Amino acid sequence: MSERASFSVLPLAGLILAAALSGCVIAPAQPYYPVDGPVMVAPPAPREEYIGVAPVVGQIWLSGYWGWSGGRHVWIGGHWDAPRPGHRWVPHQWVHERDGWRLHHGHWDKR
Repeated sequence: MSERASFSVLPLAGLILAAALSGCVIAPAQPYYPVDGPVMVAPPAPREEYIGVAPVVGQIWLSGYWGWSGGRHVWIGGHWDAPRPGHRWVPHQWVHERDGWRLHHGHWDKR
């Protein structure tokens, strides 16, 4: 093999190796938190949301909240919803417990 040929193979081999390794992702291990399990990080303060006018007369605004996803707090925006007769909306709430912070999901509660 000539010297000229060996130099032309090296860049090609480098490109093939780079292409093969570009599919590899090395990510740090994330701590496991069950869907409703405790979280060690307190949620940030609620965000201010622009509420505007209800799209349908009689709907009520259900405020956004901080959820937990991918090892971090993620804002879930609020939305309009129709009230449920005989029920009241209980908003999402983070509660500090012995083993960390736990999200109590919002729900409709009978009055």
